Amino acid sequence: MAAMTRGWLVKSEPGAYSYDDLERDGRTMWDGVRNYQARNFMRDEMRVGEPVLFYHSNVGEPAVVGVARVASEAYADPTQFDPDDPHFDPKSRPDTPRWTLVDLEPLARLARPVTLAELRDDPTLEGLLLTRRGNRLSVMPVEPEHLRRVIELGGLDPEAL
Repeated sequence: MAAMTRGWLVKSEPGAYSYDDLERDGRTMWDGVRNYQARNFMRDEMRVGEPVLFYHSNVGEPAVVGVARVASEAYADPTQFDPDDPHFDPKSRPDTPRWTLVDLEPLARLARPVTLAELRDDPTLEGLLLTRRGNRLSVMPVEPEHLRRVIELGGLDPEAL
């Protein structure tokens, strides 16, 4: 990752879909995102091969636990068309989908989780969107220097990914 460009962070509740699940599956659709800004990031800015920090939210100690990569260009989220799916959107149609997604693949589990408290306390991570008060996005950009630092704090060598 010597010439690392911007990366991404995705949030998931481990009870819904964890990094363990991603490792088991080998690849997944990052479906169910129903926030326009997060959708726009996936649709307009995420590129195949870019690194993604995988963050476990809504747990006792929220933390970045692994690194994934974007594995596909954006495409229509199929859950929006399924009336039996909790992410069904009756206003979305196959010819004009409202919601998109990308596929993710696991790259590496961090040697140790990097907690939200650590992210907030590290002065080199000032400006990291995740630590901004009131930020509830489930998909967000991460600047290259922040990406490198989080991976280092997690006990991995960014150059080895």
